[in-house]
Amino acid sequence: FSRLMASLITEGLLQFRLSCRRWVWDEESIQSRKIPDDVAEFFTHAIGMLSPDHLNALCTLSCFGASIEISVIKILEEGLELQLQKSFDEAVSEGFLDKTNRNYKFSHDRIQEAAYSRIDQDERR
Repeated sequence: FSRLMASLITEGLLQFRLSCRRWVWDEESIQSRKIPDDVAEFFTHAIGMLSPDHLNALCTLSCFGASIEISVIKILEEGLELQLQKSFDEAVSEGFLDKTNRNYKFSHDRIQEAAYSRIDQDERR
């Protein structure tokens, strides 16, 4: 639910107006918007809106399961020459990942599945 609300805010369909101290929305545009019934489909669409770097980082993480330790991320960054942690921090702010002192983990199992599904079949091997 919170991801749906965030997407409506990002798309400008739901806004908080300080002048009247309340939320306002474009009901017609929201109703005409195709909101997937399936959670996995919704997350697949939402992940597709990320920048290519952030999307690649989430896809990389999805190969390791639901979570990854920060120490492993540092090894991957050196070996793959990628800035994964920066992308993971962005994904935390977007609500796709949760971060603890020791690891990053997907905030929902369907997000991991959606990220993994975006990887080409040949690249999975």
